[in-house]
Amino acid sequence: MPRLLGKYALLEMLIAEGVRYIFGNPGTTETPLMDALQDYPQIQYILALQENSAVGMADGFARASGTPSFASLHIAGGLAGGMSMLYNAYRGGTPLVLTAGQSDTRMLLSQPVLSGDLVQMVHQYTKWSAQVHHASELPTAVRRAFKEAKTPPTGPVFLSLPWNVLDEEADVEIVPSSQGYYRIRPDQAAVEKAAQLLAQSFNPIMVVGDRVAQSGALLEAVAVAELLGSRVYASAFSEVNFPTSHPQYMGTLNLDSSASRKLLQEADVLLAVGANLFSTFIYNSEPFLGPDTKVIHLDSSTWEMEKVHATHVGIIADPKAGLTDLAQSLGQALSASARQAAKSRAALLEEDKKRTREAFRRQVKESWNRKPMSPERMMTELAQALPKEAIVADESITCSEALMGAMDFDESGALFTLRGDALGWGMPGSLGIKLASPQRPVVAIVGDGSAMYTVQSLWTAARYNIPVTYVICNNGTYKLLKANMDIYLREMLKDTARQSKYVGMDFVLPLDLARIAEAVGVSGQRIENPADLGPALKRAISLGKPALLDVVVDGS
Repeated sequence: MPRLLGKYALLEMLIAEGVRYIFGNPGTTETPLMDALQDYPQIQYILALQENSAVGMADGFARASGTPSFASLHIAGGLAGGMSMLYNAYRGGTPLVLTAGQSDTRMLLSQPVLSGDLVQMVHQYTKWSAQVHHASELPTAVRRAFKEAKTPPTGPVFLSLPWNVLDEEADVEIVPSSQGYYRIRPDQAAVEKAAQLLAQSFNPIMVVGDRVAQSGALLEAVAVAELLGSRVYASAFSEVNFPTSHPQYMGTLNLDSSASRKLLQEADVLLAVGANLFSTFIYNSEPFLGPDTKVIHLDSSTWEMEKVHATHVGIIADPKAGLTDLAQSLGQALSASARQAAKSRAALLEEDKKRTREAFRRQVKESWNRKPMSPERMMTELAQALPKEAIVADESITCSEALMGAMDFDESGALFTLRGDALGWGMPGSLGIKLASPQRPVVAIVGDGSAMYTVQSLWTAARYNIPVTYVICNNGTYKLLKANMDIYLREMLKDTARQSKYVGMDFVLPLDLARIAEAVGVSGQRIENPADLGPALKRAISLGKPALLDVVVDGS
């Protein structure tokens, strides 16, 4: 058993866990770690100029690689600076190990400058959080952190690392967390009960969430949906859990919308798989479901099951394993007439999908010559220029609907989106995605307001030559806030006369993201002519270095 200083024990454990990058913004309490890193060239420290950029990069890397990432922040002040992206990681279930330096434990009682109860600060947004008190505890603490982060339901964890612990010597055993085998099979009785309910349903709806993709269960989800002939929706703030080009895929379920609630109310059976099912933001007194709607929830997260609404059949299982068994039982339970009804439903949905696509094409045509360019024109130009193998990181907010109208994403990992809804993820998250997927082009499509939350990420892109192509939707406004103001006045207050002046929602001084990019070493170009966008995107991707296209888009 080797005898090591705490700082070396920490790095040896990170190597054992397969860590290649530390995403961080250091301070003086991290001095021991930063000193030790010069002896460990196999771990690259990726410097962020603000803490949310560091945590956002770690989030993107973990999601794209499917393995836990590691981030390091500085004591209470720095930890507070990364809370927005930690919140997103928690809401999205990102396997992320976050650490922060802490004051020497021998002086904590005197409340030294920048110190605080770090564990308590992050407790509500982590699966597990702890402070290490002795160097001998470091291997156990790190091993437990990685184990907790990657065990379904995955999520962020936190370790507080006091200065003196990192400089303390101890006998340590460097053993990483086990690989883990998480394909938990479902209870067959529950599967058969669910299959019977679904086989007898006349208007089933399926809702899929990110634990489907995390489990690698897209094909299994398609198999069940096709047996049912059901509508399929993505849960809010989720990614590619079902091929978007599939005729039964109907888009993202926005339960703040009365129209979406009406759809669910009309379902006789709702099948939710790997989904945070009833995620909403604005209060709405309308019920989510009809009085007779039966809910079946298949998930690896027991917390999400019955969190909001009663479940008639709860199936605790890995989504891939659970869907495989459900498809088999459903295939046996479906009568000939039920199969024919499912085919008829699927045919009607295919026609619905065609009408939706045609409506979007009409929108594109009607807004084709608008100046500034419309979101529909912008996304159509991008779709035509994107390489097939490109990964899209989307934080375009009010332009996202146009993006999903213009593009299809049929495999997990082709699209990453904002999870948790705390703005600022797209700029750093795309850098982490690119580091995890170096062979594929990564294009981040980000609103101008969102970009400014973590604009420091451009410096990191330039410093480490991480070739992400940023496309900014520059509409000069917080357009979503304006839309929500209209909802507040018209739908919540029922005031049809009052006209909002949208106080604090317009960028009176325009943001020139291209010039900001150039100032920190990233190639920047401002795009006002829609015809220039496609060629500019192809050129930017071909550079092999970070680039930014600042696209002026209609914000009305």
